[in-house]
Amino acid sequence: MTSSSKVIVVLGAGPGLGMSMARRFGREGFAVALVSRSDARHAAYRTQLAADDIEARSYVADVTDPAQVRDVLDRIAADLGDIDTVYYGPAAVDIGSGIVPLPDAGAAQVRASFEPVVLPAVDVVAAVLPRMLERGDGALFFGSGLSGLRPMPMLGTLAPASAALRMYVLTLAAAVRDRGVYAATLTIGGSVERGDIHRMFHGQDGPVPGSLDPDEIADRAWRMYVSRDEAEAVFDALGSAA
Repeated sequence: MTSSSKVIVVLGAGPGLGMSMARRFGREGFAVALVSRSDARHAAYRTQLAADDIEARSYVADVTDPAQVRDVLDRIAADLGDIDTVYYGPAAVDIGSGIVPLPDAGAAQVRASFEPVVLPAVDVVAAVLPRMLERGDGALFFGSGLSGLRPMPMLGTLAPASAALRMYVLTLAAAVRDRGVYAATLTIGGSVERGDIHRMFHGQDGPVPGSLDPDEIADRAWRMYVSRDEAEAVFDALGSAA
């Protein structure tokens, strides 16, 4: 049974920006599909969204597996209807321990960062873009890191991958904007409040130096969705002008 609402898919759903995107678009009448590798927190997420009268379903899939990505997106479309918007948020998952300083990195180490950051994003686009182009409508948002915009040596081999993801999205945005599809990158420099990384480093949910409010990011994403006149928003809590 499909929904009469527009549908947003949140890939890599977590308690920080993923849930903020779900709530922000849900408040505008979107049905929400949450996707993550584990269903451990899905019931709590659905309860939170239901409290705001937001229709939500949850699905388990590993977004680094192209077959699982295609399958889960097909299931979401069958359950809820055509996918209007996708937010791809898991860009930095599980690679922190694999970061190598660039002076010490060879081709294999640099390539290893591309695989979980850039290639899954391309697989997501390949799965949803043809239908969006057929309809002449749709939106694609990608979370990316500030190291793709300015040199951040401490992030080592993650930086080239972040830069590649950012430029992939910006180039895609230019390629599809005259065909009714909108693509944009949310370039994030800082620790997103309520997110798992924020909790791991700070042990709390409240503001700390260098932190970003995910609700503010999601609100900006909604304004971008409506206006469709910019392909990037930069959220920089690390000391440079955004």
